[in-house]
Parts: sequence; C-alpha cells; structure tokens
Amino acid sequence: MHGHSLTPRTSAARRRPAEPRRAGATDEGGAGLSGDVRSLLRRHGLAPNRRLGQNFLVDTQVLQQILAAARVDPAIPILEIGPGLGILTEALAGSAPGVVAIELDTGLVGLLRDRFRDDARVKIVSGDALQIEVAELLSPPYHVVANIPYYLTSSLLRRFLEARPAPQRITVMVQREVAERIASQPPHLSMLAVSVQYYGDPRIAGIVPADAFYPRPDVDSAILTIDVLPTPRVDVPPDPFFKTVAAGFAMPRKQLHNALARAIWFPPGGAVDALAEVGIDPTRRAQTVTLSEWALLARVLASRGAL
Repeated sequence: MHGHSLTPRTSAARRRPAEPRRAGATDEGGAGLSGDVRSLLRRHGLAPNRRLGQNFLVDTQVLQQILAAARVDPAIPILEIGPGLGILTEALAGSAPGVVAIELDTGLVGLLRDRFRDDARVKIVSGDALQIEVAELLSPPYHVVANIPYYLTSSLLRRFLEARPAPQRITVMVQREVAERIASQPPHLSMLAVSVQYYGDPRIAGIVPADAFYPRPDVDSAILTIDVLPTPRVDVPPDPFFKTVAAGFAMPRKQLHNALARAIWFPPGGAVDALAEVGIDPTRRAQTVTLSEWALLARVLASRGAL
C-alpha cells in the first residue's frame, strides 16, 4: 500500500512439514463437491485455467468454515471476488440480502449467468475487481468475500483496504504462510503485517488443506478475516506513516538506526536522535516496533522534514 509491496511468496520450497490432517480433508480431494465441480466444468466445456491460477473448492466442510468466518449479516450485501462456479455464491445468497459477484474469466461468467438467471439475489459482473469502482455496484455498508489466486492477494488487499467506501469486513482465502505473516505481532511483525493492521484487525479463522481444492494447489491455505477499522489504527496519514515503515523494513536484519539512516537522509547521529526522542532503542529491529511506535516516529520525522 502506498508504494510498498504485499506480494506473497508462493515457493513450494517453503512448505511446512506434513501435519495431521485438518477437519475437512478427505482422501478423495473433497467432501461432496468434487464430482459436482468436474461435472459443471465438463457441461460447459471448461477446465481450470492455470494462467489465472484457478483452484475450485470441493469440500463442503470448508465451505461452511468460510460462511462462519464471513459472519454474513442479513442486512449487509456481499461483494464476492472470484465466484468461480458459484458454489460459495449460492451459499452466501442464502443469508445475505444480495451478492454482487465479479468474475474475470469470461467462460465462467457465462456459466454463472446461466446458473443464477432466475435468482434476483445474485448479480454477476464481468470484469476485473481491481479496476471496477465499488460505488457503482453497491452502497455501504458491504462485506467482501474472496477466493482468488494467491498472486492477487497483495493487490486485492490493497484495493479494498484503501477503497472509499471501504468494506466493513474482508474474508479471503490466502496462502497459509501469508495469513500467518499478516496476523503476526511484535517481535515478528513484517511490512505486510503493518500494512494490513494499519487498516484493520486480521484473524486466521481456519486452516484449509490443499486437497480441499481441484486442482490441488502446492500449499495449504488459510481463511483470513479482516475487520476494517472506520479510521486507520494510528492518527498519522498513510504517506508519512508508510514512508517511515518502508525505511525501517528496507534492511530488516539491521538495527533500526542503521536501516533508517540508509533509507532517509539524516545529519550525523540524526537517526539515533529521532529514535531516542520517541523512546525507541536504536538497536532494535523493525520487526519489534509496534504500530503506535511507528506512528510516533513518523510524526517526528515529518516535523524534521526528513520525509
């Protein structure tokens, strides 16, 4: 956000050791939906699009987990990103007053419009969710539910956390490692965590095994919810705040005074002085600094004309 990257790492080399199977995992790659998904795709002459990173949910227990995590409100409409075959869409429409579903794949748009042609609760929109103006589709309040390719996680979170009007809640399926980074706390914060927590409260609502999808991805997923705050967590505008944080994390293995001095011009000893002014030990590292401390430091740097 504001020039920094939320891009997740998706390397299979970083996968965790095998763990006991989670609830919802099955030997057949799903619990009740696998055959339905394959049948729907065949009927419409479609196949998972590798270029678009498509993986379709085939586990009914995970479907229920997503619904529980989203905490669908009968008075608040849903903006669904990446409805795929419409399985989650149908479940959401059963509890929400309406679902606006944005799908990029034109083949799936045809399938979805056929599936929901008689359902007034569901509106299918063909297009790119990162480009479409939310205000043209629905009025606040609204919630976002998304099951999207991992490579879109960064862009999607940035798009909707910064959106005006912003959603009240975001429920998204992301790579497990990315969810854990987003929800981390000091002394294990990352640029990604600070970026999201500036705008909202993230929580991991469940771990989803890879075999809950067809085709099976290389890594496990997590259901992540973000309750979006009405105003940013700290009373500092995004630009000076994120310039300060980006400078601190530019060299995360270095002590904070060294990292800041490399990224921002200071007179000799200026970085140490600025940190001391807000009570931050200059030998600390960026991962240990709280959002409140980043805010104090950003104010000091802005007052000194360093940003």
